[in-house]
Amino acid sequence: MTALEVFVAIAETRQFTQAARLMGMTQSAASQQLASLEDACDARLIDRTVRPVRLTQAGELCLRHAQRILNSVEDLATSMRHEGPQPISVLRIGMLASIATTLTPPLVRLLKSEVSVEDLTLHAGQSGDHETLLRTKRADLVITSNPFYDMDGLERHDVLTENFLLVLPQSYDGPARRLQDILAHLPLVRFAATTSVGRRTEQHLRRLKLTAPRVIQADRSSMVTACVAEGLGFTILTPSLLIDGFVERMPLIVRPLPGPGFSRSIKVVARSGDLDALPARLAALASRELAAQIDQQMGQVGREAVSLEEFD
Repeated sequence: MTALEVFVAIAETRQFTQAARLMGMTQSAASQQLASLEDACDARLIDRTVRPVRLTQAGELCLRHAQRILNSVEDLATSMRHEGPQPISVLRIGMLASIATTLTPPLVRLLKSEVSVEDLTLHAGQSGDHETLLRTKRADLVITSNPFYDMDGLERHDVLTENFLLVLPQSYDGPARRLQDILAHLPLVRFAATTSVGRRTEQHLRRLKLTAPRVIQADRSSMVTACVAEGLGFTILTPSLLIDGFVERMPLIVRPLPGPGFSRSIKVVARSGDLDALPARLAALASRELAAQIDQQMGQVGREAVSLEEFD
């Protein structure tokens, strides 16, 4: 089964390195899995002489069968999880690290008391981690900022859309009406370029034809806000990314972003039909809990930056 999953990942990405990353293994291990599958099929499945790699004729045939086999195995696993006196006894959830502290207690209460989930596993990480969790079927659903529109067979439920905001240290007394003025006085503290938020920030600055000559990068919102609170720079973050910083009473100034704005959306993403109405219920819960926490910690600025979806 692992060899089939590796083969499908290579077929989809056309790269051994990317496929190995999605599978959570080394490139060497992925190559060995593919080699074992080719030996079992007695056929060359991948043409390695071109870049990006491509399927051979035998590989095209194998891919169709592999996808059907993997889908059937997942259907079996879903059916087995839904067997017994409780409709859903095992559940694995991935969520953004920035909202995990806010959402974990209410999610656990709902799933234990109303849904009667017996075996619950929670993963906190970046949206890039969620792609791996979904592709390798190590998560049943994720609460994420990446809708994964390039992946088939998924259902998506809106939680909220939030604008990026300007975040300054309380000690800052320089100009703040234009980003270029702030960049002249403070370095930019932002998410690493390998993260979704980091890429969005870089793209926004590029659209404005702005460069940040001094940059501090981190991969957790608490690390970013801690640097800003200490006066080491400024940042551009959304309300949900600021929750932990305000809970910890970091000295921050939050204002609407000068000039053109940009936003991101948080969604619940699950494999279609696996969990009945549960993904929509969790999206509604996440929407309420995040809105309440943003309102409590940030007041009017937070409320104006967040747009909530209407749920039945």
